[in-house]
Amino acid sequence: MTDDVRQQIIELLPRLRAFARSLAPGWDQADDLVQLTVEKGLRNLSGFTEGTRLDSWLFRIMRNAWIDQHRARRDAVEIGQVDMAQQLVGEDGRRVTEARLELVRVRRAMDALPQEQREVLMLVCVEGLRYREAADALDIPVGTVMSRLARARATLASELGMQPETAPKKGEAR
Repeated sequence: MTDDVRQQIIELLPRLRAFARSLAPGWDQADDLVQLTVEKGLRNLSGFTEGTRLDSWLFRIMRNAWIDQHRARRDAVEIGQVDMAQQLVGEDGRRVTEARLELVRVRRAMDALPQEQREVLMLVCVEGLRYREAADALDIPVGTVMSRLARARATLASELGMQPETAPKKGEAR
């Protein structure tokens, strides 16, 4: 194993943690999942194909580890708490509070999505993976990625009150 791969894994830790949080109901479980993923990745580095995306390979390991841990049960998803520990000197308190409330609202809406939709949404919209890369990471067809993503986006838009205006009916002015 090269130091370069180790460094790449270290640089991926924040992204792995974000994806883990989309799977796990709490930060403690997400952190445990990241640790398990990194351990498995390092132990099985011979299974990584040079020239492919390390992030997709680790996301797939993470998802499979999560499925293995929770195959028999479905946990209720808890709503994460926004970190209030940081003091925000010089910030507009009302804006900060509104932003935090909106973040909680979005987190709730995302947590309410089915896990399959949440996984695809995180990989494509947050991590920036292409549909093919997300499909490879999740071991599903590209069409499934597209349909899950469309359903996730529509559900989030509805839950957050961001529905596009309805199209005018035939004969109505635009």
